[in-house]
Amino acid sequence: MKISYNWLKWYIPEIPKAEKLRDIFTYYLCEVENIEKKGGDTIFDVNILPNRAHDLLSHLGIARELASLLNISFKDPTPMYKIPETKSTNLKIKLETDKCRRYMGRIVRNVKIGPSPDWVQKHLESIGQRSINNIVDATNIVMYDSGQPCHAFDLDKLANEILIIRQAKEGENITTLDGKEVKLSSMDMVIADEKNILAIAGVKGGKLAEVDGNTRNILIEVASFDPISVRKTSKRMGILTDSSKRFENNLSPEIVFYAMREISGLLVEYGGLEFEKIIDIYPNKQKPRGLSFSADKISKILGVAISETEIENILKRYNFEYENKNREFKIVIPPTRFDLEIEEDMAEEIGRILGYDKVKPKIPKINFKPKVNNTYAKISWARNKLLSEGYSEVMTYSFCNKGEVEVLASASDKNFLRTGLNNGLKESLKLNQLNAPLFQMDDIKIFEIGTVFKKGTEEINIAYGDKKEIKEIELNKFVSEKLSSEEHGYFSAEKFLVLAPSRSQVSSGETFHSQIFKMWSMYPFITRDIAVWVPENISSSEVEKVIKNNAGELVIRGPELFDQFKKGNQISYAFKLVFQSYERTLTDDEVNEIMAKIGHKISENSSWQIR
Repeated sequence: MKISYNWLKWYIPEIPKAEKLRDIFTYYLCEVENIEKKGGDTIFDVNILPNRAHDLLSHLGIARELASLLNISFKDPTPMYKIPETKSTNLKIKLETDKCRRYMGRIVRNVKIGPSPDWVQKHLESIGQRSINNIVDATNIVMYDSGQPCHAFDLDKLANEILIIRQAKEGENITTLDGKEVKLSSMDMVIADEKNILAIAGVKGGKLAEVDGNTRNILIEVASFDPISVRKTSKRMGILTDSSKRFENNLSPEIVFYAMREISGLLVEYGGLEFEKIIDIYPNKQKPRGLSFSADKISKILGVAISETEIENILKRYNFEYENKNREFKIVIPPTRFDLEIEEDMAEEIGRILGYDKVKPKIPKINFKPKVNNTYAKISWARNKLLSEGYSEVMTYSFCNKGEVEVLASASDKNFLRTGLNNGLKESLKLNQLNAPLFQMDDIKIFEIGTVFKKGTEEINIAYGDKKEIKEIELNKFVSEKLSSEEHGYFSAEKFLVLAPSRSQVSSGETFHSQIFKMWSMYPFITRDIAVWVPENISSSEVEKVIKNNAGELVIRGPELFDQFKKGNQISYAFKLVFQSYERTLTDDEVNEIMAKIGHKISENSSWQIR
């Protein structure tokens, strides 16, 4: 949002110099994305975050915040606005949707459309807004000043002096002020008369009741709309306006009256206008909200001692109504401060105002003695125990097609929770058996530790096994049996972790070394076997070398000797090779060509023969 330095000076004559104000914005309020010198003014492009967009997307809101933050005087403009003399009105407003919180309307007659006063044009142009005419400019300057959007309809273009705020009907259309034809749905809120739609509530006015050079009578609208409704309509239509931006950030209905008073006072200065009474429809008034917090809790949250005097000083500067009893504060939250809801919000507010630089870095005292979870310790022990015995861990789905506990919504074949690990482990075993050539394993041994769900209870089970047999047992029973057989007799969580066998404690004495992970190929592999008769004085490594030198880069495993036997003065060596590409799916022809090359090289040795 663009903020004019000279505009802020209306409200805070003692405002610091622009150069200093930049740092104040940055340290206490928001980011400054850009600073531009324009004539005798300085324009700040500030990034107001959503938590304060409901009260700071305006010059008035920024000025109030700065005056309170810096503890300097704020010039309230309210007494300066002239209150017009009013006549009775025939205006009727019908509220037919709960998405409109408050709607205020006023008829103004004898309007003369023309250029705005110089000061109005300069203020709008300073923040990048184009001057249109005195009436439209008045609605715009009130929005950028107070944060409350306003709109003016040409009264004489309405069917009658009746306004209806309602949900649109499916298929209704409206042509917006920029000439865009928009199809409406029942999710959209509109402003209408008894015949036509005049505006998309909170988003964009319509062409039908546009103020133009022939306008003589106007209807001023100042309203408060539901933020969610406005946002959904704006996003769906792709119409993002300064008005919708403010409404979707939840404006307080209480500022509607202030905005009506401001625009009325501005129009009075034009002279010669006739004002009718305001019609104000406000079915559910915004309720006052309170918040309690203690000085001690605020100090604890911030990590620095905050005195009662400091808190009271901040509350006074920000015009909070409050009570203080024994360091316990009760405040009345201003209507526009939707960001203040809980004690932590006030801690953040007080810390921000005092300055977070006052919070000294201090390492908290922590008891670094680890607290061991009994169940986790048993799982860790069991996992390492099975790993040390050559098993590999797998994880399977908790959801299945039958069981005792049904889930509310899931895939049609997985709408129950598993009652055991056995079925999942069997499926995993089948899959891994198919990929055994890639794993360099002759025998696949896997296990899973997981929760199973039975009627009214849950338990942690362990399932483990190979292609011959799969066993499933409850975790506690597994650990007890294993410990009993090993004659340890330890049952505390701490001792479980001490006893947990490490991966280096395998039965063969082999030590596991860390390796750099290499991504596997997503393409299928092909296996081939080759057996060669050679004289008995030829070792398998000699044959392996010939095969390896002629196999090429597509061999990802092997040649691996898997069988040998002797017959007379000859010996047979059988090798396995696994082919796979990282770039494509291999064909049989490609692999056959490589195998033919290997066979040709082997046959060059007259005493060697492929079986």
